Amino acid sequence: MLQLKPLSIALILFLGNMMTETDAKAISKRHIRRDWMIIPDTIALNVYELVNKVSPKVAEYLVNVVQTPAILETRNFLIKETAKINVLAEQFMAKLYALWEELKESAQQ
Repeated sequence: MLQLKPLSIALILFLGNMMTETDAKAISKRHIRRDWMIIPDTIALNVYELVNKVSPKVAEYLVNVVQTPAILETRNFLIKETAKINVLAEQFMAKLYALWEELKESAQQ
């Protein structure tokens, strides 16, 4: 167990040094967003940056494809629905926490 902590710290530092594309400003913006589209957006951004390094024309084509109405409507729909699910999950967790606290109090009495 004691060896696991230094190993995990070393792994975190190693991964932090490997992922140089992520700066502090981008991380703080991700924590503000409440939707679940952070992961696909990050993947799309990384793919775009990689393609842009190889071929800027293909990267421009990708930007144009992503900005088509069908993709934008689908993305907006997913953001709205996942935001609703997120709010419901937070409410559910709050109710579970309150129930847990009630059970702890009743067990102590």
